[in-house]
Amino acid sequence: MRLAVLLLLISFHTFAQDKNPWKGKRCAVVLTYDDALNVHLDNVIPALDSLNLKGTFYLSGYFPGCRNRLADWSKAAKGGHELANHTLFHPCTGKIPGRDWVKPDYDLGTYTMQRLLDEVRMTNVLLESLDGKKTRTFAYPCGDTNIGNDSYIDKIKNDFVSARGVKNEMAKINNVDFFNVPAYGINGESGEQLIALVKKAMEENALLVFLFHGVGGEHGLNVSLAAHRELLHYLKKYEKEIWTVPFQDATEYAKKYNNSKR
Repeated sequence: MRLAVLLLLISFHTFAQDKNPWKGKRCAVVLTYDDALNVHLDNVIPALDSLNLKGTFYLSGYFPGCRNRLADWSKAAKGGHELANHTLFHPCTGKIPGRDWVKPDYDLGTYTMQRLLDEVRMTNVLLESLDGKKTRTFAYPCGDTNIGNDSYIDKIKNDFVSARGVKNEMAKINNVDFFNVPAYGINGESGEQLIALVKKAMEENALLVFLFHGVGGEHGLNVSLAAHRELLHYLKKYEKEIWTVPFQDATEYAKKYNNSKR
């Protein structure tokens, strides 16, 4: 009888933990920002700092917002924000519909694998000079993972903790593809729509990754300052239920959680 009660208590405790798997919270939300835009430094980081929230910034070293403001990015890292790798030149596959903007010199279809890997690894060197860190996460420019028919996903696994993709999904903590973590690309959504995604993540005890570009301008993919601010205030208001955390921290935690269940 005592053994049965003990097993029941253990089972209940495990169930309770799994209902709040993200450091005792219902879900994890990661705020990611791509392309080292000036608005990230001027609009986003002050908004995050005002609420003591931390974001992940995927930097492409050649972009003006990175190379012209290195000291500002270093300051952001010291403030607890994650600086992450988005390659030096942001190569994307050009020969698909809607990619007329891809410059021939940076068309992923013309790259060799070694060129790509060299650029990725040199970006890690650049980022280390800004924040002193040895471990890093990656985001595939445009979500492209192939050079021709050859994927580079496996070739970067020793260089990174995890990598972000672009599929509009949420992931359960025990079902995260750590080198293609899904993310919701944001373009024009209202604050209400952004918050609806968070509410869904809470219901499903999931990992929700937001993928922002422009915030208040500077990019064709953009969200308004008001909508972004509304999202941040919601995350802060419900911080006892929502773990808002940089990408590296979220994925490292999920790995440890899964290892502990084996």
